[in-house]
Amino acid sequence: MITEFISPEILGIFLIAAMLFSIFVGFPISFTLIFLGFVFGYLGFGKLVFYLMTLQFSMVMTEQTLAAVPLFVFMGIMMEQAGLMERLFSSVQMMLSRVRGSLFYAVLFVSIIFAAATGIVGASVTILGIMAAKSMNRSGYDVRLAAGTITAGGTLGILIPPSIMLVVMGPIMEIPVTDLFAAAIIPGIMLAVLYAGYTTIRCYLDPSLGPVVPETDREKDIKVVLYEFFMGLVPPSLLVFSALGSILLGLATPTEAAGCGALGSILLALAYRKLTLEKLKDGLIKTLEITALIMLLVAASNFFGSVFARLGTPTMITDFLLGLEVNRYLILAIVMGMIFLLGWPLEWVPIVLIVVPIILPLIEGLGFNLIWFAILVAVNLQTAWLSPPVALSAYFLKGVVPEWDLKDIYIGMMQFMVLQLIGLILIVVFPQIALWLPHYIYGS
Repeated sequence: MITEFISPEILGIFLIAAMLFSIFVGFPISFTLIFLGFVFGYLGFGKLVFYLMTLQFSMVMTEQTLAAVPLFVFMGIMMEQAGLMERLFSSVQMMLSRVRGSLFYAVLFVSIIFAAATGIVGASVTILGIMAAKSMNRSGYDVRLAAGTITAGGTLGILIPPSIMLVVMGPIMEIPVTDLFAAAIIPGIMLAVLYAGYTTIRCYLDPSLGPVVPETDREKDIKVVLYEFFMGLVPPSLLVFSALGSILLGLATPTEAAGCGALGSILLALAYRKLTLEKLKDGLIKTLEITALIMLLVAASNFFGSVFARLGTPTMITDFLLGLEVNRYLILAIVMGMIFLLGWPLEWVPIVLIVVPIILPLIEGLGFNLIWFAILVAVNLQTAWLSPPVALSAYFLKGVVPEWDLKDIYIGMMQFMVLQLIGLILIVVFPQIALWLPHYIYGS
């Protein structure tokens, strides 16, 4: 065997290098992980790799928490297709029509609700762009600040529960999903407040950045405004927060709550007379596509990670770094910097499923709280959606608002990326921002 000439630990380093090269070249991530896991596993410890793959794939298929993924995805897609978010945005816009920068507040408010409903950044940015861009253009809003608000608001879907990423991250890090949901609420709200505060200050200093809505676009009848605000806000909010509340209070598991949320989204679509057989079929197909992508990647990454762990490389790296006489927060900063850079070419799925398990022994060895670290990763990955040179949020927004220049979108996003970094630093300096609520509810 090749281990007679090279140690398994060094073989694991070659495994990671081959994985990163393959992904950057453009090979399909799931099949790449399976193939490399087979090859390097067989070189490292022989036929045992076949049993290891069977075990890891079986564990994923029997993980009950992951059943929540397709149900939450379906809930978000049905709310999107039923036009609930458009009505909510319109109602908030009417309610705040006389307020300077009101459309910024409307975008951020709707983004929180929609983030909780879908947890998919691409969908959030796209829908927010479709809803808000025309109104902002018509009202004379600054393109850069508008683009930054829409893209930053869209990224909240990664963090605000019931986030798909947190559902996947829980089993990977062996942390209860309920703890992650509770830990993510205050940081998510904090980021939204930072965004709102920034737009408020900018509009106060320069009113031309966010003028009031023109008279022609205002609703004169206050009864109509109040009715639309109630009908736009209450039903989707009740659906989202009842699902989240039942999880946090221990009344239902994430999977049970997701099932109720999916059923509730169908009933809401029926009540709003937006549900058709074609929309239901399209929603089911989209759910299947997204779920299949995530689940295959979860299984493949579990297999890849188990091969990597059996080679002993994580232990070697952990022992080396722990042996260095440097402050543990410096090592944490290096880890966060690595995740930030990997977030440019990669989405959250491979980072959470591949990178996080690799560095998890190191984080445990340094004595950091895993719930706190998970939230740091989630906030960090938000910045990747807004940071050049890739910044996928820019392309999602450009696709639905082609008249906005890509340079202006980038400049707008970078302003809010700085706010995200400030939020990340605040959570590092004050861990209780993430840890207070799960400790209060569960004693975690």
